[in-house]
Amino acid sequence: MHYRETVVWTRAMRVAREVYGLARLLPREEMYGMRAQMTRAEVSMPSNIAEGWTRESKAEKRQFLAVAQGSLAELETQLTLCEEIGWFSIAQTKPLRQDIDETSRILTALRRRWRLQAQPRGEE
Repeated sequence: MHYRETVVWTRAMRVAREVYGLARLLPREEMYGMRAQMTRAEVSMPSNIAEGWTRESKAEKRQFLAVAQGSLAELETQLTLCEEIGWFSIAQTKPLRQDIDETSRILTALRRRWRLQAQPRGEE
């Protein structure tokens, strides 16, 4: 299956689009601060999913998915800070947070499945 056909990549791309929409609402002086941090984190997520999907070994696939999940955690932290500062309201970020949560759960499940598939029989 091509990574573009996966639920996880599709969800990650949706998160990326949502972040770009929210990032435009940040103060202009944050163009090279928070906005740059958020867009780097969200671009990293679907990019690492795509790269990991094309790797041969399950260990490499898991590693790239772990990086994608790390980027997702970075983004969630940045959203929290933006809410606490008052740049975004909780109502503005609620749909994005739901997509982040769902994407994170899918990544966790994939990583777990590939880890279990890589273990020799009897070590589960």
